[in-house]
Amino acid sequence: MTVQPESVGMCSRRLARIDRFLAERYVDAGRLPCAQLLVARDGRVVHQTVLGHAELETGRRLQDDAIVRIYSMTKPITSVAFMMLVEEGLVALDDPVHRFIPAWRQLGVYVGGGGGLPGTPPGWLTKPTDAPMRMVDLLRHTSGLTYGFQNRTNVDAAYRARKIDPFARDDGLQGFVDALAEVPLEFSPGTAWNYSVSTDVLGYLVEKISGQPLDRFLHERIFAPLGMADTAFFVDEAKAARLAQCYVTGSDGKLAAAQLGSFREPPSAPSGGGGLVSTAADYLRFCECLRRGGELDGQRLLGPKTLQLMCANHLPGGRDLADMSLSMFTEAAYRGVGFGLGFAVTTDVARTGMAGSNGTCAWGGAASTAFWIDPVEDLVVVFLTQFLPSTLYPIRGELRTLVNAAIVDSKG
Repeated sequence: MTVQPESVGMCSRRLARIDRFLAERYVDAGRLPCAQLLVARDGRVVHQTVLGHAELETGRRLQDDAIVRIYSMTKPITSVAFMMLVEEGLVALDDPVHRFIPAWRQLGVYVGGGGGLPGTPPGWLTKPTDAPMRMVDLLRHTSGLTYGFQNRTNVDAAYRARKIDPFARDDGLQGFVDALAEVPLEFSPGTAWNYSVSTDVLGYLVEKISGQPLDRFLHERIFAPLGMADTAFFVDEAKAARLAQCYVTGSDGKLAAAQLGSFREPPSAPSGGGGLVSTAADYLRFCECLRRGGELDGQRLLGPKTLQLMCANHLPGGRDLADMSLSMFTEAAYRGVGFGLGFAVTTDVARTGMAGSNGTCAWGGAASTAFWIDPVEDLVVVFLTQFLPSTLYPIRGELRTLVNAAIVDSKG
């Protein structure tokens, strides 16, 4: 149910212009197939946008219950799952990762070689790490791991060649973790920030530490308690008609269906870093739980002190992403933004160049989806679409500006 924006200090007219902006700039212009926006303040929805098509080929319009691939918006959910185990005393942030993955004890840092890749020496040249990889390094992406799509180093190339990605494997998360043991780290843990498969490793650790498959743990401990009925690692037959198609820009400059996995079957290796599908309503409930300090409608996932810890900047020395990042990734260039335990955190709003609040937690997904939680303004925003890559358009920053402009009674 949507309430009048003015009842919670927001402006209806200013919110309405977001719809015009999204329609004219992106959906009607053929840049995005669809757009869905939910804005909530004080736990009440004040604005909802539903534009465009879930499937261009058939003319199927987007509906407010559309199921979409949220990709890296899976990461905060997996991070919360891991922190639930921390609260239970089963693991600690400063535990070395090799406590649970013994084969990683001797992982070295890349110096040279290519591990047998074409045109490279046959082996890896490595040096010891300055310090062991710790659980906090996985949560904040300072682990030394990488993504194959980064395309920067021989280590990235080895990830691609050896299919070190849960989406590409048929031997489960154990096979994924075993494959990582055969490739060196890009840097010594804690010395740089690099977007990576770190959260997929956290998903494996959730399984190993809890004794439950990741999908079951997330369902029983997060999705069912919060009423997130449409969030899962695949879409079953009963809901298939609600799954939106994902698009890229084709060779003719027009939107073309992306050739991706179907998300219609349970995966062999569920990706805690990017494997979930969800709806705007479901993800709003997850964000509201975080905004309220870990509890929603009588269901508590985490304690408020744990959420405060997650929403602090954990980059060494309190540095920015822009100062520490090696990643070929748009958000890594942000100044005034650090990284917490599972998502980015605004540390200096003036340095970001965008309206907002210090302490805002945010992240997005590869299909241009995004969310943010502003604890000062008690604001939650969820934006969904289905377009790859997320780096082509500046829509996340634009939405941040437009939504914050609609706040007329600021609490900050």
